[in-house]
Amino acid sequence: MKLIAAMSGGVDSAVAAARAVEAGHEVIGVHLALSANPQKYRSGARGCCTIEDSHDARRAADVIGIPFYIWDMAEEFHDGVVEDFLAEYAQGRTPNPCLRCNEKIKFAAVLDRARAMGFDGVVTGHYARTEITPEGKTLHRAIDISKDQSYVLSVLTVEQIAGAIFPLGDTTKVDIRKEAAERGLAVAEKPDSHDICFVPSGDNAGWLRDRLGSETGPIVDQSGTKIGEHKGAYTYTIGQRKGLGLTVPTIDGSPRFVLKIEPVSNTVVVGSREELAITSMKGERPVWCGVAVTSTPTRGFVQIRAHGQALPCTYFFDGTNLHAQLDEALLGLATGQAMVIYDGDRVVGSATICETN
Repeated sequence: MKLIAAMSGGVDSAVAAARAVEAGHEVIGVHLALSANPQKYRSGARGCCTIEDSHDARRAADVIGIPFYIWDMAEEFHDGVVEDFLAEYAQGRTPNPCLRCNEKIKFAAVLDRARAMGFDGVVTGHYARTEITPEGKTLHRAIDISKDQSYVLSVLTVEQIAGAIFPLGDTTKVDIRKEAAERGLAVAEKPDSHDICFVPSGDNAGWLRDRLGSETGPIVDQSGTKIGEHKGAYTYTIGQRKGLGLTVPTIDGSPRFVLKIEPVSNTVVVGSREELAITSMKGERPVWCGVAVTSTPTRGFVQIRAHGQALPCTYFFDGTNLHAQLDEALLGLATGQAMVIYDGDRVVGSATICETN
């Protein structure tokens, strides 16, 4: 097959590209330039879209012996990921930009462009697996559960999964680094990227205040009594305990937690830990990674954080929204996060949480 290898400049994508070549595919390496001004993004291997990363990707492609190109995706990234991130926070929600990047950039824009150029698919260094079943190609967890990235890939459609190749899903991260060293790849010991790549300082709250303003407002308890003041409601998240700066302590000295963010009234509502408990969630804009979910209640697991635990649940689709009823209560779930449904290690689909109870 003719394949595009998305090369971020890290060890995983480099080994993925090398494995694709070794498997006999015709491969070209592509690095995605996600900012018109890369200096605005992270440096020193903390992100995945810096100038240093593009150089590392080029050197890896040279070692592997494949053509290498840089694709300018800055406009698509800004519109589809950065602006979405800002809009979600402005509405009091907590988004995951990595999901949006996979959905709109790595597997929508890139795969569409690759197919338009006559390529059969895209190779990435994500830790996930695919299987061919009678129903088609399905998405599954990686063997290395500690590095599994199926959660952030749960936004892929059936058509996108059909064009995606994940060569690392059957290998642990430790063995990938060993393999990279054996292949002579200089990125073998390069640290993993982390945090949000377009927030240079790592200070998400400060970055949001710079762009959305720092309008102060009240922090209130469940009765509506003002007990503090915030510096921008969108800089708080559900379940947050530290940094609230409350002026009125509880009678028994117990801590308060953020229960609700109300952007229209610019209010943050706090309460006890017990009041964070939820037993059901509803998600909008569902995406199915295989056979569509129906209205029939089905047993499975739901995961609501990239490296969180998958929780037993009963799920169903009402024709518009995806619902999950938990077996046990969960604390501190924010709207805007993704709810990802699993059937064992298979990804059933995902949706953006819009309501919890």
